[in-house]
Amino acid sequence: VQLQASGGGLVQTGGSLRLACAASARALSSLIVGWFRQAPGKEREFVAVTRWRGGGTTYADPVKGRFSISRDSAQNTMYLQMNNLKPEDTAVYYCAAREGYTLYYGAKQYHTWGQGTQVTVSS
Repeated sequence: VQLQASGGGLVQTGGSLRLACAASARALSSLIVGWFRQAPGKEREFVAVTRWRGGGTTYADPVKGRFSISRDSAQNTMYLQMNNLKPEDTAVYYCAAREGYTLYYGAKQYHTWGQGTQVTVSS
């Protein structure tokens, strides 16, 4: 499977963005899809994870209540809706995938990555 992330941009504090992660393969139901972000000088950190077929969606504490995952199965695309954005959300955002059922929260546990999309939140 190949992933392509898009939807980043520049937004003011309190604004919203929706990131998209488009997958190339058809057999997506067995995938775990994670969202991660990496700010300058920091390690890549977990944002959210879900199963492509649904269930098990989990969010990192800093984004709970503000970010949400949805999917469009017909378009093989998963979305990360980001609301009430804060300057500390500024980072390059990545989607990643791996086969399986168990949810993983570490970046090193994912085998396939999209190219990343920049999100910048101005204060």
